[in-house]
Amino acid sequence: MRPVVKVKDLVQKAGRKTLLNGLSFEVYEGECFGLFGAGGAGKTALLHILAGIDRFRSGSVEVLGRDIRKGDAFKRHLGLVTQARSLFQDLKAGENLEFIAALKGAARENIPPLVERLGLKDCLDEPAAALDEGTYRRLSLACALLNSPKLLIADEPVKDVDPLSRRIILRELESFSAGGGTCIWSFSSMELCGRMSRVGWLENGQITLYRPAEAKALWADRLKALDGQDGENND
Repeated sequence: MRPVVKVKDLVQKAGRKTLLNGLSFEVYEGECFGLFGAGGAGKTALLHILAGIDRFRSGSVEVLGRDIRKGDAFKRHLGLVTQARSLFQDLKAGENLEFIAALKGAARENIPPLVERLGLKDCLDEPAAALDEGTYRRLSLACALLNSPKLLIADEPVKDVDPLSRRIILRELESFSAGGGTCIWSFSSMELCGRMSRVGWLENGQITLYRPAEAKALWADRLKALDGQDGENND
């Protein structure tokens, strides 16, 4: 398998705080790679670096065979779903799809199938700013897939969404991976772990790679330890 993402000795800071402290890992073609960690572990910081949004302090990062410090060519084959609202808020949902398709140089013919699969038909005339969280996230995913990307990066794509949106988004992510795309997405609910090929556990600025079953077992052990500590404190 060819690496789609290569990260070596990556360091990122926010002021004096070190968010990522010498990370090294690779993500391979066709993988669904999950980033797991508590809030503030650095998941968003890492994904923003991989997407070329934020610069980093030191180390090296290659995405789709390109050193991301030497140009943005890799972004032509990248799809991105951010956790924060990053679409054009004053445009309608349908206008966002058309405008972003034009920005990406994607064919307008790509829009109707995505609208159908992601259940967006009834909201195309609504301003993006007025959409509920689940619908907004589905629209963000549709926009990310307009250019048929080789790599899809999604930051907590199903966090705080309604059950229907959750099912639709997870189905689309599974379909993307099944079609040979490489997907990197962050999550904070261990129940999603089984959907990943591998899991990168971010903690204290470091990343440890696990198979899904290993990560779930480790998380279960941690919960048991915490329950034991609570029991001792209540005695």
